Amino acid sequence: MLGADGFCSPPWKPFQSGCLQESKRQPSQGETLNYCYGTKRIFFLISDEACTCGQLVVASRESQYKIFHFHHGGLDKLSEVFQQWKYCTETHLKDQQLADEKTCMQFSIRRPKLPSSETHPEENTYRRLDVSAWLHHLNESGQVEEEYKLQKAIFFGGIDISIRGEVWPFLLHYYSYESTSEEREALRLQKRKEYFEIQEKRLSMTPDEQKDFWRQVQFTVDKDVVRTDRSNQFFRGEDNPNVETMRRILLNYAVFNPATGYSQGMSDLVAPLLAEILDESDTFWCFVGLMQNTIFISSPRDEDMEKQLLYLRELLRLMHPRFYQHLCALGEDGLQMLFCHRWILLCFKREFPEAEALRMWEACWAHYQTDYFHLFICVAIVVIYGDDVIEQQLATDQMLLHFSNLAMHMNGELVLRKARSLLYQFHLLPRIPCSLHDLCRLCGTGMWDSGFIPAVECSGHHPKSESCPYGGLVEVSSPRPGSEGKKGLKTRDVFAFRK
Repeated sequence: MLGADGFCSPPWKPFQSGCLQESKRQPSQGETLNYCYGTKRIFFLISDEACTCGQLVVASRESQYKIFHFHHGGLDKLSEVFQQWKYCTETHLKDQQLADEKTCMQFSIRRPKLPSSETHPEENTYRRLDVSAWLHHLNESGQVEEEYKLQKAIFFGGIDISIRGEVWPFLLHYYSYESTSEEREALRLQKRKEYFEIQEKRLSMTPDEQKDFWRQVQFTVDKDVVRTDRSNQFFRGEDNPNVETMRRILLNYAVFNPATGYSQGMSDLVAPLLAEILDESDTFWCFVGLMQNTIFISSPRDEDMEKQLLYLRELLRLMHPRFYQHLCALGEDGLQMLFCHRWILLCFKREFPEAEALRMWEACWAHYQTDYFHLFICVAIVVIYGDDVIEQQLATDQMLLHFSNLAMHMNGELVLRKARSLLYQFHLLPRIPCSLHDLCRLCGTGMWDSGFIPAVECSGHHPKSESCPYGGLVEVSSPRPGSEGKKGLKTRDVFAFRK
């Protein structure tokens, strides 16, 4: 089960012999129930003096209660687990009639926090990009004057929802930062003509082509669009024309790029674009830019995914050694990291509410200091919410279940702040393993804009080459009395937070 902040609760195995029944009700008149407004959810444990039965009451700040009835001593076993669980804090009861700890115990769930010493030094210095700030980045001709400053502002502050439709096309490479307002209008007209030519090509297929297209593409698209973001007001309701627009965009994209075609998950990417950009042709070309120019896409080739998993494993080795060691202990299955595949494939859309997921998209699209910021978001999730995996020594399938259960229960803003701080610390490393060399290459000088470039340290894994292809050096220290020489630096020594 999950706590309100997305933490996985302790294992239920210790009291499997007990009988568990669930009931939902409002507290009856005269019952004593205490609140703690500093947390989202409170646990009350109540048992009889003989410790043979009792109740677990889960209370929210919205005055909603969920009551579980335990028998055969199961409740006391549960209280022992709560006492050992680091995310539970036992609180003292003020009501004198419930003062006997044998009959009543109260716990509260602790929220994850990020110490100020572990945040990016420029955190909270940028406000959300609104109309006024956006216009400040444009000159009289409508050109973005300093692309890097705009990307940095979006990376830290995000974009106000009122101007997403205007700014996103720049981030998705539909508009050039150097283009003028007049040039963009001319481009829109040209691209609209091209879009309808693509649609006409689809509609003019021969019967045999239509049959093949329906089997390979349209059948799946038709199933997906009717269940994509239907809770969003923009797509809600029967016979919603926006759903049909999304369908046309996806079908036309499969004609435009037959090599990629359509894969499940693409509708999850198109839907937010259409809801913000609104225009069908503009949305199509922004989606084309998303698929062509972003590292994390919905249908990567096997080698693309494997490369990202390699980078992610190396980042975890640097930034969360204990978790990486747990993955190694699980063997090949653990190192495949199945729990994070959906994060990458669907760009965190199934893990966070839409408002938080779109903030992550914008931070990734900004390409500030790295083209792989989504991997730092993955590491941040593991750092904040992965300790239970290590402490409970979860197996591969249990680890997958643990992170799946966290979906829609994690704090997206906290994860983003942590990811930015991890990128900052990576930026300060005096040396990086050659296995992460290409992770920094695509962003050019943006990663180390101060002129400092770290040394490359060979990781020693080059089966097709005798020497390091990146010119990395292997540092070997001299043996000391009573100790053996060690290669390179300890991970914990390399990756330590600096103020």
